[in-house]
Amino acid sequence: MDRIIRTALELGFGYAPVALALFLSYRVLDIADLSTDGCFVFGAAVSVRLAAAGHPFLGLLLAAPAGAAVGAVSALLQTELGIPSILAGIVTNTGLYSINLMVMGWRSNVNLIKEPSVFVLFNEVLDSLWSDMILLLMLPLAACLFLRWFLSTRIGLSIRATGDNPGMVRASSVDTSFTIRIGLMLSGALTALSGAMIGQYQKTIDINSGTGVVVIGLACLIIGETVLGARSIGKGIAGAVLGSVIYRFLYAFVFYTQLVPVQCLKLLTAAIVAAAIAAPTVKMKREAKRRLAEAGEDRENA
Repeated sequence: MDRIIRTALELGFGYAPVALALFLSYRVLDIADLSTDGCFVFGAAVSVRLAAAGHPFLGLLLAAPAGAAVGAVSALLQTELGIPSILAGIVTNTGLYSINLMVMGWRSNVNLIKEPSVFVLFNEVLDSLWSDMILLLMLPLAACLFLRWFLSTRIGLSIRATGDNPGMVRASSVDTSFTIRIGLMLSGALTALSGAMIGQYQKTIDINSGTGVVVIGLACLIIGETVLGARSIGKGIAGAVLGSVIYRFLYAFVFYTQLVPVQCLKLLTAAIVAAAIAAPTVKMKREAKRRLAEAGEDRENA
C-alpha cells in the first residue's frame, strides 16, 4: 500500500506540469492546444536520448527549449497563417510524430538500461525512499511559483487579457500574436519538461506514450477546479497540481480495487472531461427551460 501511495504521488507531481500547461493555454489564453501529446513525447525523447548518451541533466535542460519551439510553431500556424487553433495543434502533433522518431534514432522506443537517470544520481545523494517524489515535486513547485509571478507581470497580464478579450487588447496597441506566441511557448516548455521528467523516471520512452496526455491533463485541471471552487489565477495554478495528484490517486484506487477494468480507465477519463466541460451548458439550458416554464405559468395565471 505504501508503494502505491508513493507511486501515485510521484506520478501526480510528474504529470502536474502538463495540467499547468493546459491551464495556461486552455484557461488563460482560451486556446485548445492539441499539440500536447506530441510535445510531451518530444520532451521525453530529448531527455531520455541524452540521458542514454550519458547526459541526464542536459536532457532536462534542453527539453524546455524543445517544447518552447513546439509552442512557437503552433502559435505561428495560428497567428501568421490563420489556421484555427485546433487544426494548428493537429498539424503540429502530426509533424511531431516523425520528428520524435528522428530524435529517438528512428526507433519506436528508447530506454535507460546502461546509463543512470537523474533519479538514480539524486538517490545516491539523498538515499531515501522518497527521493524520487522530492525530485518530481521540485518541477511543479518551481512552475507554480514562476507562473504566479509571471502572470502578474505586464506581459502576463497582457496574455490574460488576450484570452479574455483579444479585440480590446488589440485596441490597446498590444500585439496579440506576440502574447499568444509567448503563452504557447511557455505551455510547450512545461509540457516537454513533464515528459522529460517522466521519461527518466520510467527509464523508457515509447513513440505512443503521449497518447491521451491532453485528455488526462484536462481531467486533472477540471478535478482541481471542482475541488477548489471559484476560478482565480492562484486557485487555478494550485488546482492544476492538486487535480493531477487526485487523478493519480483515483487511478491507483481503481487499479487496486479493480472496481473498473484498468483498460476502461481512459474511457472513464474522457467521460469525466466531457461531462465537466458540458456541465455549464447543460446548467444554462436547464435554467432557460425553467424560466420559460415560469413565464408560461405566469401568463396562464394572468
